[in-house]
Amino acid sequence: MFTTRSRYASVADATFQDASGRQINYKVLRITPATSAIQMHTVAQGDRLDLLGFQYYSDSEQFWRICDGNNALFPDDLTETVGVRILIPVVQR
Repeated sequence: MFTTRSRYASVADATFQDASGRQINYKVLRITPATSAIQMHTVAQGDRLDLLGFQYYSDSEQFWRICDGNNALFPDDLTETVGVRILIPVVQR
């Protein structure tokens, strides 16, 4: 269902059975992992999370690592203000 590089790949699956007996598969709650920064990034005009994901991880779909490292509830807020410094976390393998 998810690629091996997805943030949900290692999250356990579960099944819920409703009152009619229908089974619904889902992923259990994903706990945001603790991260340590490898560096700080100062947001520049035009920065986007997908571009930062590519810049630091060579994969634009890994932008979520930056979101996790900064505990971002609203990811776009991370690059909204030029000059703000954000953490770029180490990739945990």
